[in-house]
Amino acid sequence: MTDILERSLKKAFMDQKIEGSLYDPQVIINDTKTKQYMLNVLQNELDTCEEFFFSVAFLTQAGLAALKTQLADLHIQGIKGKILTSIYLAFNQPAVFEDLLKIPNIEVRISKKEGFHSKGYLFKQKGYRSFIIGSSNLTMSALKINYEWNVRLTSYEHGQMFQDLQLHMEQEWQEAQLLTQEWISNYQKTYQPMTYTKKIKNIQEQSLTDEGIPYILPNKMQKSALNNLKELRETGAEKGLVISATGTGKTYLSAFDVLQAQPKRVLFVVHREQILNKAKSDYQKILGGKNEDYGILSGTKKEIQANYLFATIQTISKEPIMQQFAKDHFDYILIDEVHKAGAQSYHRILDYFHPKFLLGMTATPERTDGFNIFELFDYNIAYEIRLQEALEEEMLSPFHYFGVTDYEKNGELISEATDLKYLVEEERVTYLLEKLDYYGCSGNIPKGLVFCSRKQEAEALSLLFIKKGHPSSYLSGDHSLEEREKQIERLEKGEIEYIFTVDIFNEGIDIPKINQVVMLRNTESSIIFIQQLGRGLRKDSSKEYVTVIDFIGNYKNNYMIPMALSGDTSRDKNNLRKDTFDTNFISGVSSVNFEKIAKQQIFSSINRVAMDSMSELKKSFELLSNRLGRVPYLKDFQEQQTLEPVLIANKKASYYDFLVSIKQNEGVISETENRFLTIASRELLPGMRKQELILLQKMMSEPKKSLSLEEILRLFEQQTIPTDNETLNSVLNTLNLTFYTGAIASTYKGQSFIERIGNQVSLSPLFKEALNNDYFINLMEDILLTGQLKSVNYSSKEPLTRYQKYKRKDVLRLLNWDQQMVDQNVGGYTASKGEFVIFVTLKKGDNFSGAQMAYEDELLDYSTMKWFTKAPRTMKSPEVQKLMHPEEWTIRVFAKKSDNEGTEFYYLGEVIPVKDSIIELEKPIQDGGKKKVVEMFLKFLTPIDVSLYQYLEAGQE
Repeated sequence: MTDILERSLKKAFMDQKIEGSLYDPQVIINDTKTKQYMLNVLQNELDTCEEFFFSVAFLTQAGLAALKTQLADLHIQGIKGKILTSIYLAFNQPAVFEDLLKIPNIEVRISKKEGFHSKGYLFKQKGYRSFIIGSSNLTMSALKINYEWNVRLTSYEHGQMFQDLQLHMEQEWQEAQLLTQEWISNYQKTYQPMTYTKKIKNIQEQSLTDEGIPYILPNKMQKSALNNLKELRETGAEKGLVISATGTGKTYLSAFDVLQAQPKRVLFVVHREQILNKAKSDYQKILGGKNEDYGILSGTKKEIQANYLFATIQTISKEPIMQQFAKDHFDYILIDEVHKAGAQSYHRILDYFHPKFLLGMTATPERTDGFNIFELFDYNIAYEIRLQEALEEEMLSPFHYFGVTDYEKNGELISEATDLKYLVEEERVTYLLEKLDYYGCSGNIPKGLVFCSRKQEAEALSLLFIKKGHPSSYLSGDHSLEEREKQIERLEKGEIEYIFTVDIFNEGIDIPKINQVVMLRNTESSIIFIQQLGRGLRKDSSKEYVTVIDFIGNYKNNYMIPMALSGDTSRDKNNLRKDTFDTNFISGVSSVNFEKIAKQQIFSSINRVAMDSMSELKKSFELLSNRLGRVPYLKDFQEQQTLEPVLIANKKASYYDFLVSIKQNEGVISETENRFLTIASRELLPGMRKQELILLQKMMSEPKKSLSLEEILRLFEQQTIPTDNETLNSVLNTLNLTFYTGAIASTYKGQSFIERIGNQVSLSPLFKEALNNDYFINLMEDILLTGQLKSVNYSSKEPLTRYQKYKRKDVLRLLNWDQQMVDQNVGGYTASKGEFVIFVTLKKGDNFSGAQMAYEDELLDYSTMKWFTKAPRTMKSPEVQKLMHPEEWTIRVFAKKSDNEGTEFYYLGEVIPVKDSIIELEKPIQDGGKKKVVEMFLKFLTPIDVSLYQYLEAGQE
């Protein structure tokens, strides 16, 4: 390692061209565009450390919360750390000291030093030390949002700089005071918080009248939506749909639009009586006027003379009630939670009334019952803001999501099949309370909403929580409106800590003071998940953030958790895996964290589930079809990010076949034409290389014209795609199908897209003939355009893009090999044309039967892989000789975690064998004998991305 560390120091301080490594000094600056944060670096250091020491002046509950899952996993491993902090400027609140005391593997001391303002993080790593020094305290703003400068350095333990830091911090530690409960109690008595104006952004902007009376102004989202609604009406539209995340102010928005539209009579329709009074109150704040202008129409009130009438759907949809109004009585009708409008009760009022303008509002317009909300509103989406955007705009309360491991009974995790008696036994309750206490909440006084899967479970758990000293209540659909409101009031007043619930509170309920959302149920759908998460996201001055604690058992639907949190509905397994091990996708000062075992439960669920089942693909098709008002094509799926186009295109022979199977094809093509679509879907649609797509698109635009090789090269240059003659030949071999061999060649036989005669390239006669069918042209162009959209994920300057996934044949094609090799012949590696490619399956499982010998390939660290040749091989074997002369070869490594991930491998980058590590040895084989193999260390020219490395090295699911 000595040479690597020396090289890193030279790279940093003498010559940037020197090969890098994990140990390179690193400048850390929060970057929201690339999603690179100080928080990630800290989490990565904690994940691999053997010991740590933080010296930070300021901490917040939120900043500490973002590290709690790492700290919990370290505790299981027996790894401890120290935190030295202070009471400088009274920044640190008593609540954060209480949180620190709950973390069992941290010892905390309080510095007595005047003006203590340090920000340093030291880690003992295996074989070296790392430390981060800079401007970031342990607050979420400093770790994710603020413009901060930090530097990460590495050292040996005996290095002078590390020794100086270690000595100084130890001295400060010895002089500091131990954090105890008694110390916190005393601090609380004398604590005077910093006096500064705290602005809760975007709860709702306010201003003052000339008389000094506050009135409400539209926030940023509302201003944009109001402008869109105004423009929509100016075009003559009579309907509009607003899609807006829970908590972003939809009711206020509708009131502002009523103010700008100036209707004489307004009907506001809700699905629950509980919401009416709040909606009425919000309207009065915006519109003003007399009390008698506002009325309620419900089971208990019939104030139908009001100009602004707030009605439940259950009441207004009754025939005798509707008949009391003329069809055009209301100029403006608003439907709240309009995704419910598929019900007959909604149909009745929408068929009866004829307003000048109809506004629908929802956070989740997607329906799986076939009803098309978009069609209901003439496909007029006036405004759309989803969870991630709302977090970026600071319209919602930040949240810290913790995916934690559920209770284990007799070695088995809670699952869908777990008997009720185990769900409600005292041991599980003790376990739940320990986790709730550890992950905590803003201010440490819980106001929590607990979602359960069964009524009996919710009721029993609420009683057991009370027994354990945590006042709680239980609500289900069986409880009256009055009882629900009573319990909500008790929660907000602090009389109870938790409401356990089933079937209600998924939507349409406003409890702004909720600071903890607890999920004790299997995730039924990503829509319901977001609805339940959203119950705590409304901003309130009583909380800094919301804690979401999701108890993850051995559930088949665990894969929906990363899907819901990231908003990625593509059903691409690789994306879901990435969103589980790399949670940088979450915006603002929120964070997503999974405990190690919970993370493995999600990976296991992803591996098991059939993402491309016909029912799921059909569901995704229908959702997009409803939004567009027409048959969606592959390009639509890519642009809307609603489904991975490759999944649906390759479910059957082609997307055309999929459309035929669900009777949605808008034309007919021949079997020959369909085979062209099949080949293009498999080989071109993924967009791994843009050249084939550009060339075929150009030639389709002028089917009778041939192109010279020089013209093709100029075409690529115009598209800023650097292309050499070898790449050009590879592109032509792909399109004339001569690259393919074996079973694939048999399948593709006779279906070449182009033919080459000398220097000229033209479309093949068969493909030209296919272009007589306009529907075929549309389907083929759809593939090419979608492939170009997907190509942005791949480098146009390098043949392969690090961390993308490739099949063996893709790798050989993109490296310009003349012909494909059958996968079995490639096996673990192959070499040609100066390229040596290695394919490794890291987690082969205990009963691996894919080879005679148990190969023990493994990643040793971010820069090193231990690797074995095939057997039998010796030092004199041709491939070993090649690897002993790496200057003549470009050696690339591709890896997948396990065979559960299919036939694709992550491209990890180029490597160089460590010559003095190459040894010949004998290993046992299955029949009891031994065979010779060669073992060596492979050094990556650039270290593997930390999050991907940790994913690949995580235990077998």
